[in-house]
Amino acid sequence: MRRNGALALAFHTAFVIFMLAPIAIVCWVAFTPTGFLSIPVDEFSLRWFKAIGRYPEFIDAFWNSVGLALTSSVLALAFSVPAALALARYQFRGREALTALFLSPLMIPHVVLGIAFLRFFTQIGLSGSFTGLVVSHIIVVLPFAMRLVMAATAGMDRSVEHAAISLGASDWTVFRRVTLPLILPGVLSGGVLAFIQSFDEVTMTVFVAAPGTMTLPVRMFLYIQDNIDPLVTSISACVIAITAVFLWAIDRLYGLDRLLSGHGRD
Repeated sequence: MRRNGALALAFHTAFVIFMLAPIAIVCWVAFTPTGFLSIPVDEFSLRWFKAIGRYPEFIDAFWNSVGLALTSSVLALAFSVPAALALARYQFRGREALTALFLSPLMIPHVVLGIAFLRFFTQIGLSGSFTGLVVSHIIVVLPFAMRLVMAATAGMDRSVEHAAISLGASDWTVFRRVTLPLILPGVLSGGVLAFIQSFDEVTMTVFVAAPGTMTLPVRMFLYIQDNIDPLVTSISACVIAITAVFLWAIDRLYGLDRLLSGHGRD
């Protein structure tokens, strides 16, 4: 029995092309030898990859983005795990309202969040600081981490925990040796999505970042406002290559299908 007809295959092919074409074009333009955005036809050049070394602010912004994404995703997970366990396992007054509060950043435009954070951080003296960036990014990425942790928690068999308690294990031992390993795929999936969302965030970060705490997406956004050379495409190609290598390593070590589905190894 054929599971996919010709129409389904054509649709999937068109969808994949639609998703990958912008990435392929950006990487192709990065190899142009000209001083303006154009697709190389006669020859390929590494001119704009070499030019990245003349702009250390982009390299500094990259490491700022990596540090910010790591910090915010780890802290978001630290909040998400106990919150998800409480919301998924217990019934109490205000549970639905609390869940909606944690997920509300998904429903608020990031421009509105950026303006609100700018005003709030200015009043408390955190405007333009790395601490302010971390706080704002935690709020933005928290829903992504929490949803996957909640899904992993809701699908967990609690009889294993009860067995550990009946054998005399303490609450901390049960969490460390039983609960956390069982929900670990959901935690890792939420951490990866939170990291990606934090690293790519630009709309809200424009309002919160300062010259000393500039992230790579914001630096690239500000650069293309005054320049039309292919430098940004070469930087994008490098980020795409790093991401591809990172995903390949995760797939070899853990498995992308397991990670994205929230299931552990069989």
